[in-house]
Amino acid sequence: MSGAPRKCKLAIFSVSAGSGHMRAAQAIQSAAGQWFPQVDAVHIDLMDLVPRLFRTIYVDTYLKMVERHPAVWGYLYDRTDREKADSALNRLRTTVERLNTRMLTRVIDDIAPDHVICTHFLPAQLFSRKVRTKRFRKPVWVQVTDFDVHALWLHDHMSGYFAAHGELAWRMAERGIPADIIHTTGIPIMPAFGQQPERAACVAELGLDPAGTVLLLMAGGSGIGRIDTLAERLLHIGSDVQVIALAGRNAALLEKLRKLAARHPGRLVAMGFTSGIERLMAASDIAITKPGGLTSSECMAMGLPMIVVSPIPGQEDRNADFLMENGAALKASDAGALIWRVTDLLNNPGRLARIRENALLLGRPDAARAVLDIVFSRCPEHNR
Repeated sequence: MSGAPRKCKLAIFSVSAGSGHMRAAQAIQSAAGQWFPQVDAVHIDLMDLVPRLFRTIYVDTYLKMVERHPAVWGYLYDRTDREKADSALNRLRTTVERLNTRMLTRVIDDIAPDHVICTHFLPAQLFSRKVRTKRFRKPVWVQVTDFDVHALWLHDHMSGYFAAHGELAWRMAERGIPADIIHTTGIPIMPAFGQQPERAACVAELGLDPAGTVLLLMAGGSGIGRIDTLAERLLHIGSDVQVIALAGRNAALLEKLRKLAARHPGRLVAMGFTSGIERLMAASDIAITKPGGLTSSECMAMGLPMIVVSPIPGQEDRNADFLMENGAALKASDAGALIWRVTDLLNNPGRLARIRENALLLGRPDAARAVLDIVFSRCPEHNR
């Protein structure tokens, strides 16, 4: 009598430099648990496998640079995108990264995955070398998490690439990735973003008026202004305007927002980190946000028009270009422009409706499932 069939092992590797790469990995893991019962999916943050000093340099330095010196990051983004693969700089960077990720081999041996999906370019680069030297012989897949592609993502010996959009897939092929291994799936987001909860119920949960306008404010910073200041200016647009302002894990900002909410009872909801962002999006008429690949994908899946602010030079600038070119977002360069954009949209409901329709057309709430359908098409015994 035979026992239960062995589950297919899926290892999803990401890097906690910014939240988008991690959220894409979590979405794939969640979709595997929901749709593929014969798959055992694990998510590994590569930064848990490296020395503390390397993690500090790789993650903390990146985060501080994009926050405090965005122009420097923009220069480095463009410079490294043009750098030749065999340049001295790239060889040095590759050596340093390889020497600081030796624990990866031990983890791979422990997991013994049948498939690997990388949602960040660093694990993709490391696995490319392992496949090339025949130290890893199972399929390795790469999920690009923006609407742009940088040279750091492009590696030989990958089984397949997943692109956010057809234009991106075309550009990846132009840059040397074989067209037959590029799949246009969208960027993986949590299954909850495909469920479209009822707006009135979501608004009522927040103690707001379903008949009023709800703005979801998720971004501030040096390029546009502090969230508490922006929230107050938005509240002055009109008495029917209500604001949901997210402070994330910033406790000091959350306290400022709560004091502001006390001065505007029933019109401002101040929140810290939340795992139920899809219900906030369902309650909202417009999102004011940075154009990260994951956040943008979530908004489009919900049909939520965006006004993008403070894009990081490089990938977020190019994401913003994509969103605007496809009619899913507007861009505000400063606080005054933001107030104008919001006011203009509220005075032109037809235009707001068109942006919402464009967002829905671009949205791919099923991206994570589409990725896994392709990955497991090679092993039908592990399909649903």
